[in-house]
Amino acid sequence: MEASARIEQTLELAVQRTAAENGPPRLAAAIRHAVFPGGARVRPMLCLAVAEACGGDDPAIADGAAAAIEFLHCASLVHDDLPCFDDSAVRRGQPSVHALFGAPLALLAGDAMIVLAFESLSIASAHRPARLAALLPLIARSAGAPYGLCAGQAWESETSPPPEQYRCAKTGALFVAATMAGALAGGGDPARWRALGYRLGEAYQVADDLLDAVAAASESDKPVGRDAALGRPNAALELGVAGAVERLQSLIAAAGDAIPPCRGESALRDLVRAQALRLAPKHLLHHAA
Repeated sequence: MEASARIEQTLELAVQRTAAENGPPRLAAAIRHAVFPGGARVRPMLCLAVAEACGGDDPAIADGAAAAIEFLHCASLVHDDLPCFDDSAVRRGQPSVHALFGAPLALLAGDAMIVLAFESLSIASAHRPARLAALLPLIARSAGAPYGLCAGQAWESETSPPPEQYRCAKTGALFVAATMAGALAGGGDPARWRALGYRLGEAYQVADDLLDAVAAASESDKPVGRDAALGRPNAALELGVAGAVERLQSLIAAAGDAIPPCRGESALRDLVRAQALRLAPKHLLHHAA
């Protein structure tokens, strides 16, 4: 089964567990709306690719880790869109969860997906307790404080947040989790894969900053211009468009250089480059060719 199909199947089975007959149906519907249809599933695809590069000796654990990371990502988007943060009515080209179900259910759906992430990981890894014991704190740190998703969101409430720390927490944390968890799930050494996640995560954020700063609304599946409106760090606003494109180029090169010798190294390098460029506005892509 292809990686994308494995991811969708694992997510679907987990989401089905939230729709028990005697459970709150609108909460289950809000969770499903947040997860499907998904975006490019960049983080879980990266997790599975690294797991395969490290030997891929336990696909079930890799699938569970990939799903956990995607649930955390989806939860972060739901919370990010709430009126107390971005107040965005659109996500992935459709109504955001709070726009469709209201803020209380959106908050609860995001919370439930965080729990679902660790439930999915635990179920998938129960037969290898040593790997589960290593994966749980690694993925948990990517979601919490002081360096995970929560910290990234919290920096937005601070005065003059340091741009690199903000980007590394809000975006980079899950990319680092994806590469390191993929290595652990595949039987490899996670430390060798940290730098790839770090560089790719920062590249992804710079590409997203360019999208927010200069893209037309038709180029994005979410509102643009929000960083300037809300006074948030943005590489294009800090460095200028040319400077941000140059930074993106250097990060893509650094991400490629950070891939250790492994099985399927060339294909992984192509995947890393394609995903780093995916968000950048199309009319700027030739600058990063």
